[in-house]
Amino acid sequence: MTQHKAFIALGSNLGKPMDNILSALKALNNDSRWQLLAYSSLYGSKPMGPQDQPDYVNAVCSVSTSLPAAELLQALHDIEDAFGRKRVRHWGERTLDLDLLLFDEQQHQSDSLRVPHPGLYERSFVLYPLVEIAADKLLPNGNTAKQQTETLTEEGLDVLICRSDITI
Repeated sequence: MTQHKAFIALGSNLGKPMDNILSALKALNNDSRWQLLAYSSLYGSKPMGPQDQPDYVNAVCSVSTSLPAAELLQALHDIEDAFGRKRVRHWGERTLDLDLLLFDEQQHQSDSLRVPHPGLYERSFVLYPLVEIAADKLLPNGNTAKQQTETLTEEGLDVLICRSDITI
C-alpha cells in the first residue's frame, strides 16, 4: 500500500484550547489509520477572523497514511466533530480545527478538498510550527517552509509549550 506524508494544522480557542490541542495530538497518535511522525510546539496567536473571540492555540503535525487525501480530510473532520466542533461562522471560534495543509506533492482544488491549504503561505501560526518539524519541506510555490517564513512576521505569535515538553 502506498504511504503518503501529510501535514496537519491544529487550532483551538474554545474550552481549554491547550488541553484540546494536546488531546487532539493524542487522538491522532492513537489512530490506526496513520502514524504520527512529528509535532510542533504549541503556539498562541490572535484570531485572524472576527476579533470578538479568544486567542488561539496552534500546532502542526505530520502523519504517514495509506488513506487518500479526501479520506484523510474526512477523518480529520470526524475528529473535529468528536471534540464538539460547531461551524457557526467563517473564521469563528472553535473547540478544534484540523486543516490538511499538504499531502505529498499533490494539489487538489475542489469545493471539498483544497491542497495545499489556501492560507498556508501567509499564516505565521501555521508556517512557524511547520518549520519546527520540516524546515526544508519544499512548498508548491517553490520555497521551502523556512524561506516562506521570511515573508512573514512572528509578531503576535508566542510559544506556549515547547515540543520537548510535550509528551503524548
